[in-house]
Amino acid sequence: MESNRFSQFAKVFHGKMAPEAGYIVGYAALVDFFNLAVPYPDRLVLISERHRRYEVEDWLVLTPRHMPKETLSGHLTFALRYEGIDLRILKKLYEKISVNEIAEMIENEPTSAYMRKIWFLYEWLLDQQLNLNLPDLGRINYIDLVDEKLQFAGVGVPSKRHRVTNNLPGVKDFCPMVRKTPAIQELINLNLSETMKLNVGRIHPDVMGRTAAFLLLKDSKASYAIEGEQPPLNRAHRWGVAIGQAGQKQLTEEELLRLQQIVIDKPRFTKLGWREQEGFIGEHDRRYGTPLPDHISARYKDLPLLVKGLIETDKKLENDENIDAVVAAGMIAFGFVFIHPFVDGNGRIHRYLIHHVLARKSYVPIGLIFPVSAIILEKLDEYRTVLESYSRPLLDFIEWKPTEDNNIQVSNETIDLYRYFDATKQVEFLYKCVRETIEQTIPGEVRYLEKYDRMKRYLDDHYDMPDKIVALAVRFLEQGNGKFSKRALSNEFTELTQEEAEAIEKKYQEIFPDQ
Repeated sequence: MESNRFSQFAKVFHGKMAPEAGYIVGYAALVDFFNLAVPYPDRLVLISERHRRYEVEDWLVLTPRHMPKETLSGHLTFALRYEGIDLRILKKLYEKISVNEIAEMIENEPTSAYMRKIWFLYEWLLDQQLNLNLPDLGRINYIDLVDEKLQFAGVGVPSKRHRVTNNLPGVKDFCPMVRKTPAIQELINLNLSETMKLNVGRIHPDVMGRTAAFLLLKDSKASYAIEGEQPPLNRAHRWGVAIGQAGQKQLTEEELLRLQQIVIDKPRFTKLGWREQEGFIGEHDRRYGTPLPDHISARYKDLPLLVKGLIETDKKLENDENIDAVVAAGMIAFGFVFIHPFVDGNGRIHRYLIHHVLARKSYVPIGLIFPVSAIILEKLDEYRTVLESYSRPLLDFIEWKPTEDNNIQVSNETIDLYRYFDATKQVEFLYKCVRETIEQTIPGEVRYLEKYDRMKRYLDDHYDMPDKIVALAVRFLEQGNGKFSKRALSNEFTELTQEEAEAIEKKYQEIFPDQ
């Protein structure tokens, strides 16, 4: 192969090591060639010099016969065919190239499936109708805009002008995309929701009710712990009550504002409501106080459009059976936290939205809340990595400077960075958390309560212990790996004889053998 115009031969591409040397093509080649102010796709495509097709980590490797023509239309149609739709890159590309160039490209192949997609997306993204010298497309068959073999798609709406069915999962002001990776597809195929509902139906209602109550409080406490906070029990309980109501109300601007008021118990130093200044997550230089952002939030002037778009997409996804519930939850919840519309409370509301979407799409039984925050807390490093996989690349494309009060001031347009993004990594992470919750956390809590009830019956029958003393005894035995401490026997349980204490310890070890 000779040196090419768009594609470049490389083993390392902008600091990312390829699995082998080859030609960088598709979206990455277009971003590079046109110097688009947008991050590269999470997954890059490389044309190998060998005749072997495979995927590894964040690379798709194709064979020489897949090499696109060295033209704009060649790489653009290649990207749509093998990479799917990247709205963020397409928007920047359309803004960069001339109207005449895009019009001529479409007029040359007006009935081509990919040209019709390019045409529709141009007019949809730029809200600008092209003046094309084209005959009526007539009775040509409609094609789906999103290739459902590559990405998750919604219910389609036909566009007669382009003979394209718009099956994008979101709306113009908020539309994340998710790739159908083997990891996500495998998790969907497990049908975890139905498994959970079946198992819950076999559990005694009293045990299930206590399990749900415990998991609710556990999730509330964990959500604060993720933010590095240890709230009083009454505050955690209050937020737990709010989580327990997730899905009961339609998501609206008023509902989001209500949730923030619950999260921020005493807003002495926090202004409630939508941000009226720029925002970032990160540190300040200890000497000068200069901002050191890890994440820069959406500009506050863009919040009305972004929040409106997120709410509209949430409603669309709720009524769309094509979109898996966990995929939808990932799109909405992570989209919210990336926008970061409040000064404080964003993280907890972000995790609340996971519960909201799963409940609205009937993924979980009524009254049962996933302790997703507790699982996230256990996977905190992975969670931060998933957040940073979105935030870090954006920093190179946001122009900002520090303000006098050590905040930041953003000077360029950034709205598309928040309304169009690839949420695949976030959905993969969330689905792993959901799986662990269903397969381990909920059954584990049910088993514990069933064992606890056996232990309680034994203590009731043999020692006539009140509930409060039973709970105290079990707690001491848990802490002592099945043994009472000397302190417990000489204080709270001084009434027990040595033989009685040993009998209780033996029974506990029998019921809780894994303790």
